[in-house]
Amino acid sequence: MKPIAVILSGAGVFDGSEIHEAVLTLLALSRAGVPYRCYAPDRDQLHVVNHLTGEVAEGERRNILVEAARIARGEIQPLSALSAEAHAAVILPGGFGAAKNLCDFAVTGAECQVAEDVSQACRSFIQAGKPSGYVCIAPIMMPRIFGEGVRGTIGTDVDTAAAFNLMGGDHQSCPVQEVVVDPSHKVVSTPAYMLAGNIAEAAEGIEKLVAEVLAMCER
Repeated sequence: MKPIAVILSGAGVFDGSEIHEAVLTLLALSRAGVPYRCYAPDRDQLHVVNHLTGEVAEGERRNILVEAARIARGEIQPLSALSAEAHAAVILPGGFGAAKNLCDFAVTGAECQVAEDVSQACRSFIQAGKPSGYVCIAPIMMPRIFGEGVRGTIGTDVDTAAAFNLMGGDHQSCPVQEVVVDPSHKVVSTPAYMLAGNIAEAAEGIEKLVAEVLAMCER
């Protein structure tokens, strides 16, 4: 099988990729014997958050790609280098970086737009007929990327689900250990830390998501 592309959004739940979710995704792929390649946009984050205090570090700037390289152990490329042709599927872990750096949902809510480089990369997999997986808050981008009627989940949060539907998606409530599959759009989503109380709970849904994405690759 060709490698799975994993798109990261920094490093750290409050301003980048949720590190547990990213690592669990990579671990599930590795355990399945499937290679992966990590990518991230090469530009500044929306802002930097002190993860000890939860406060924005005023005046501090960090690059999304440079920060994501921490998770990928340096084995990462800029998003501009991502080619759907060279990969079997794409998976996007969550974390606030997905809602701040890959799109602007954290700022604009249901009026959000997906960053052009992210939109182009994700849509290239759709155009190639290849599967996608979205974790935690990352599924909020699905209506913008896939269009009207795409089925997905962010768990059970009423306000976020309403935004998903307002943007044209078909939100499905989902427990933390399960996934929502939209076979017509070849996309899988799971709540992870939108609902998870610990890393073990997040792992269960992420492992199912990875397994389903890989199964779609074989169909």
